[in-house]
Amino acid sequence: MSRMGRVRAETSAGWRSFVRRRTAVFFTFFFPVILIVIFGALVRTDPTGEGLFTEPPAFYVPGYLAVVVLFTPLSRMGSEVARHREGSRFEKLATTPLSRAEWLLAQTAVNAVIIGLASLLILGLVVVLTGAEITVSALLIPYVLVGVVCFCGVGAMLGSYTDSQDGAVAASNAIGLPLLFLSETFISLEQLPGWFGPLVNLSPLTYFARGVRAATFSGAQQAEIAGVDPVIANLVILAVVALLAFALGARSIPRTD
Repeated sequence: MSRMGRVRAETSAGWRSFVRRRTAVFFTFFFPVILIVIFGALVRTDPTGEGLFTEPPAFYVPGYLAVVVLFTPLSRMGSEVARHREGSRFEKLATTPLSRAEWLLAQTAVNAVIIGLASLLILGLVVVLTGAEITVSALLIPYVLVGVVCFCGVGAMLGSYTDSQDGAVAASNAIGLPLLFLSETFISLEQLPGWFGPLVNLSPLTYFARGVRAATFSGAQQAEIAGVDPVIANLVILAVVALLAFALGARSIPRTD
């Protein structure tokens, strides 16, 4: 079987495994929906006031998308790798032609489909429930795909270096929650202490948020990077980080258990 055939077969198996777990399917889509309902429809933004949600609704589109682009790969990949380790499945996998990188690529493809569908749902709900005036850009597709690749690689590392599924989920929450709120998603740079500003640039989610905001929000004030349009420049930076994270994630997956 060719490499493409192996990845396609593993992707198909991973997708069927996901849809059979109805609870996982329900909460994968329910979590971002309830977040939009609470923060977008109930709390609402107040552009003229003070506090957390002081920007127009469109400003927070990258934050809502980041909920699934960040948390879904971290928790699903972390627990999937830990589950495979606990079931000694990597030892069995080592006896097949499927490499660790191919296995991770297949799992990433499954996550890309799930998160792509969830992102469409989120964009529709944000427009309907919050009245956000957004620009629908074709570049949203590569941003979501590259973000999924990046955080699937990080999730694979979490699953490889934690000692159980519970540990992987706890680690993904401990890492994901600060990244979600401190990467220019829901909180702007002006609301953070000056000394913290440079640390924001260390988060790959920052480049996702800046690029998506520049692509979808006409009021975004994103500066050019080295003379390059911020939509393209942030995507390039995110892609480089994603390739590194994927390579490290594939390398961290154990050959044996």
